[in-house]
Amino acid sequence: MQQPTIKIAVIGAGNMGAAIIKGLASSNQNFSFDIRVSDINQLALDALQLAVPNITTATSNEAIIKDADLIILAVKPWLVEEVAKTISHKINYQKQIIVSIAAGIDLKTLASFFGDSAVLFRIIPNTAIEIKQSVSIISSHQANESQQQLVNKIFSLLGKVFLVPESQLNALMSLSSCGIAYALQYIRAAMKGGVEMGVAPRLAKEVVIQTLQGAITLLETKDSHPEVEIDKVTTPGGITIKGLNEMEANGFTNAVIKGLKASYIK
Repeated sequence: MQQPTIKIAVIGAGNMGAAIIKGLASSNQNFSFDIRVSDINQLALDALQLAVPNITTATSNEAIIKDADLIILAVKPWLVEEVAKTISHKINYQKQIIVSIAAGIDLKTLASFFGDSAVLFRIIPNTAIEIKQSVSIISSHQANESQQQLVNKIFSLLGKVFLVPESQLNALMSLSSCGIAYALQYIRAAMKGGVEMGVAPRLAKEVVIQTLQGAITLLETKDSHPEVEIDKVTTPGGITIKGLNEMEANGFTNAVIKGLKASYIK
């Protein structure tokens, strides 16, 4: 039996919009997508279509939203209101779902742009969405169960999804959307340490990545706590506890917490 086609309009062909499109286009879904994308930058559209040929591109937002099931606003936060003005009068609010991935634009503000009857989702993904390994934090307004299931199903193709109250969304954005940069910063720092000890950069990177993958798999497979697994490595008087204590003396945990809180939009 042929699965229904889900029509998705993505406004914005920048880094995140393009990553979402590439992720969906390469997913092994049980249904088909009709993906359209708009952007004022024709070069960005041409580059995206070269990477994903089976999409429709346009420089007009109105042209791509007609009969779309999902309208994804993948533009910078300061452009959301301007975009809303160009499409709000063209949306069928009984049938179409609006998804915003713009950080800091809350559901109340989105409702003021589109009206209280609009079905709205705020989704905070991270850049790993292109390779279908994103964390997507989701909150909604006026969505019924079937609409929540549809959005959840689509973004589940691109990684793990977490449906949360909007009051928690910004804190989780620090952990996931900003957090991917913090994780990469640790990898870069560990690579530098390896190079200083005489290890080639590429080898250092591969060893650090595999070490982190092993740590993640331990926590996931065993449903364990980091402290439990750390205790197994820290032999009394051993080199690991000395290294951990040196990191703490230089503010490791405090730096991580302060970094997360600095990126938290209250």
